[in-house]
Amino acid sequence: MSLSFSISDISLGLRPELQHKINQKTKPIGSLGRLEGVALQIGLIQQTLSPTLTNPHLVVFAADHGIAESGVSQYTQEVTYQMVKNFLNGGAAINTFCNQNKIKLIVADTGVKGEFDKEQDNFLNLKIAYGTNNFLEKAAMSKEECLQCIKQGSKVVKDILKKGTNIIAFGEMGIGNTSSASLILHHLTGLTLSECVGAGTGLSEKGIEKKLTLLKQADRKYSKNMTPLEVLSTFGGFEIAHMVGAMLEAAQQNMVILVDGFIASSAAIVAHALYPQSKDYMIFSHQSEEYAHAYMLEHLRVMPLLLLGMRLGEGTGCAIAYPLLESAVNFLNNMASFETAGIAEGSVLL
Repeated sequence: MSLSFSISDISLGLRPELQHKINQKTKPIGSLGRLEGVALQIGLIQQTLSPTLTNPHLVVFAADHGIAESGVSQYTQEVTYQMVKNFLNGGAAINTFCNQNKIKLIVADTGVKGEFDKEQDNFLNLKIAYGTNNFLEKAAMSKEECLQCIKQGSKVVKDILKKGTNIIAFGEMGIGNTSSASLILHHLTGLTLSECVGAGTGLSEKGIEKKLTLLKQADRKYSKNMTPLEVLSTFGGFEIAHMVGAMLEAAQQNMVILVDGFIASSAAIVAHALYPQSKDYMIFSHQSEEYAHAYMLEHLRVMPLLLLGMRLGEGTGCAIAYPLLESAVNFLNNMASFETAGIAEGSVLL
């Protein structure tokens, strides 16, 4: 399996100027906390002292997982289809938050068991198959299917880029996908599987024990020395693989990437393992209540913007965090400096 993305290291030549501009705003140095770091990162991604956020998009990739048939979730696969219908009808949390913050929402079927109305302008039919294989029995997808997912995810971003978008976020829907994310985390970080498995959509302690037992049973079937792409094709979901391709393309296009919770971060870990530079384009919106997400963030050495106890998925963390990015860009562009405000530098106190 091979990929051919060209992701450049972010040029740090502009960093001193950006930091000086941030420090010269009419405030004590560092007093806007994380917003200052976000402003700096967006400026470096866009290579400008005056960054902008234009035409934000959020893509929800949806797919079913064969492992769900073994009882790793308290919900059945039918819920994936029902929730995608809810997205398309405008009734989900992600619809509410995208509408609130003027984010264009696109829903992509990458492998749901069911068919949808293909006439809707915010729907993409990218179906690879009617769900992945159950990796208790065989690899979730073939190498060819995995590469097709990555290619299709890349094309989604290329098409959105043509609309003038420079910031993009990704959500997901797929019953059983926390199992995939847990095994990806396990294989790419060396954490024990017990550290990587949580409640998902709300399993009881007994349900978590059953889930862990099943995932350990599956894990024993496969090599411990797989490449990142082999890990993705063995345990991943079609929606996760699409996100990998989409994230890599977005980084290649110098776009700001807003990353959601546990599932989206598993795609980010794969993208980072393949192209370490891709992480520089990512802003992590929140820390999920799925406790293994903290290990993901620690592995990537990143700090999330929000800690709200959320674990819904769908990209909801991204949609809620987006106004913080707007605030970061706006203070950098619109807040007066000591010089323009006629204030003696150092006279602004905490």
